[in-house]
Amino acid sequence: MNVSKKNDPNSLLQHATSLHQAGNIIKAIEIYRLLKKLHPKNPQVLYLLGAAEIQRGNFIDSIDLLRKSIKINPITHEAHNILGIALKELKRFDEALQSFDRAIQLKPDYPAAHINRGIALQKLERFDEALQSYDRAIQLKPDHPEAHNNRGAALQKLRRLDEALQSYDRLIQLKPVYPEAHYNRGIVLQELKRFDEALQSYDRALQLKPNYPEAYNNRGNASKELRRLDEALQSYDRAIQLKSDNPEAHMNRGHVLKDLRRFDEALQSYERALQLKPDNDFWLGFCFATKLSCCDWNNFDKINEEILNGVINNKKVTSPFVTLLLADSPDIQKQSAQIWIKNTCFSTNSTDKLTKYALHDKIRLGYFSADYRNHPILHLMAEMFEKHDRSRFELYGFSFGPESNDPWRKRAQQGFDHFFDVRFMSDQDVSMLARAHQIDIAIDLMGHTTDSRPNIFAGRAAPVQVNYLGYPGTTGAEFIDYIVADKTIIPESGRHHFTEKVIHLPDCFQANCRTRDVSQKILTRTELNLPQDSFVFCCFNNNNKITPTMFDCWMRILRQVDGSVLWLHVSNKWAEGNVLMEAEKRGMTGERLVFAAKLPVEEHLNRVRHADLFLDTFPYNAGTTASDTLRMGVPLVTHAGNAFAGRYAASLLNILDLSELIAHSADEYEKIAVDLAINRDRFLGIKEKLNANIQTSSLYDSNRFTRNIEKAYELMYERYRNDLEPDHIVV
Repeated sequence: MNVSKKNDPNSLLQHATSLHQAGNIIKAIEIYRLLKKLHPKNPQVLYLLGAAEIQRGNFIDSIDLLRKSIKINPITHEAHNILGIALKELKRFDEALQSFDRAIQLKPDYPAAHINRGIALQKLERFDEALQSYDRAIQLKPDHPEAHNNRGAALQKLRRLDEALQSYDRLIQLKPVYPEAHYNRGIVLQELKRFDEALQSYDRALQLKPNYPEAYNNRGNASKELRRLDEALQSYDRAIQLKSDNPEAHMNRGHVLKDLRRFDEALQSYERALQLKPDNDFWLGFCFATKLSCCDWNNFDKINEEILNGVINNKKVTSPFVTLLLADSPDIQKQSAQIWIKNTCFSTNSTDKLTKYALHDKIRLGYFSADYRNHPILHLMAEMFEKHDRSRFELYGFSFGPESNDPWRKRAQQGFDHFFDVRFMSDQDVSMLARAHQIDIAIDLMGHTTDSRPNIFAGRAAPVQVNYLGYPGTTGAEFIDYIVADKTIIPESGRHHFTEKVIHLPDCFQANCRTRDVSQKILTRTELNLPQDSFVFCCFNNNNKITPTMFDCWMRILRQVDGSVLWLHVSNKWAEGNVLMEAEKRGMTGERLVFAAKLPVEEHLNRVRHADLFLDTFPYNAGTTASDTLRMGVPLVTHAGNAFAGRYAASLLNILDLSELIAHSADEYEKIAVDLAINRDRFLGIKEKLNANIQTSSLYDSNRFTRNIEKAYELMYERYRNDLEPDHIVV
């Protein structure tokens, strides 16, 4: 700098602003501070110093400087805009909004202030107003990339996904080499279930920005949805390589490793994600569910307590399904479901927009499921679909599960009048498809199980919506009107534990097929690794239903019945190893445990006959497994609890007039099991009674069940046609 100008304030200010614009913030701030000492009430110096402090992250200091500048010169729109930015960075969004409004009041054609106003409104979840601000910015400057980008984000929040996609497409037209635009476009395409196109967008983002961990993470998510699991894993690994402390990538890596059945590695990824972000939404539950699938009970009580206390305190600690495995408390299960719905379902006003359909010749039933394949739910439901009275009902199947060409899938398709594969349609589009066909009653067969899509129902697929069979508990969703039950599953005194109104069927709530294909192969106990003359207890429930308390009980039963064995289904090698280790901890030798490998269902039903007594799990009972076991003539002892999932087997036993096999405490459960194993005459009497009652019971009478549930549908529909709110119904 020229010596003659060294102390000239104007020259100093010009030099400082040149340094500022060149990115030399530290040197610019030194000169601004010198000028502030020389001229403490110069609004421009205060403004420029405040702007520089924002760039350094000194937001508190910048706010003080900018407010002083504004006090001296209140009509400088730039100062109000910059002040709003500082307030926004400190999450003081209401104050920031006031600053942006003042900047716009002073200069209505100020695009930057409109954009910043939109960002503040978006943070306040006032998305419609945010959208208006972005639209105004685009009117003022049609080629402003940030305005189009933020507009797309606001439209995503408003679930206007097609319009969001248009915003990102416009942005890419304006700025083709903008990697964030391609990345955001991929997110929208993923939400629209257009996964192949989403992958292309992520790949384009990565071409433009090769070291883009977020794009690799989302690329993994899209690959996972396409069941390209190894490819998904590679994307997550690359995301972690680029950013090792990225908790989302570790969590997603855990999900795909679990799907690949590499449970030990999945747990490592989950635990790393939790180390990085211990309080992230629902992650603790995902991790614990995988531990339970492996019968890994290390720290069981501690984690169990943390999860249940978290739910009680309204924290986002687990998916609702995990609470079924842990808590015999309908209150906790309800609260867990409500937390999940509140945080994973988009809010919608579409309920108000669903106009009343004209009266149809037949009631249109829409059954929605991801499990139209070789799956326990379809094993129960297939015959009911076929038995529906086509003179009164028209059936629509909506399938959003993985592709399957097995015989069960083909049977399901043939059981419907209309069948739609909606895997690659957005939730909103599926809702609109159901509306286009004027579905009267939508039945969600998933609840909160794997691959469920509650947002289809949040968007009101039908005027009447029902939770049935797939999930043994309340959805916690106000947009689900009814739950199908019976008086054992949900006693009248327990209706308040459900957000849905309760339909009480006269028999058991569980649909079933009258007959099932069973392998006719002759098997011996020796072939099944079972002792020839010993009493065989069994449990073929999923491993995640076994708790340490349940296992303690089983080991006590084995100790009291000499030579007896426990025959278990194990889904993975880690579960088998952990179960053996846990048995040894309890003083039980490994030969007292026999493990059953996975078999086709027809072969499994055949081998079940070689068991003597099924020991049910608690607090989550057997469902399809229970009715399959009883069908094959094997008695089952259960512990009936307070929650839906803990009363499932009791419902089946009551219909079979075998209430003597229902315990109401752990001690009673243990006593019944030991007594039947030791008292041969009593055991044979129970088996004889079971086999006789199977022939006369309504449990496997699919005709009777279908007529009952049809009556329930008619009563629901009648209330709707008469403009009555949903209410409890007894059929």
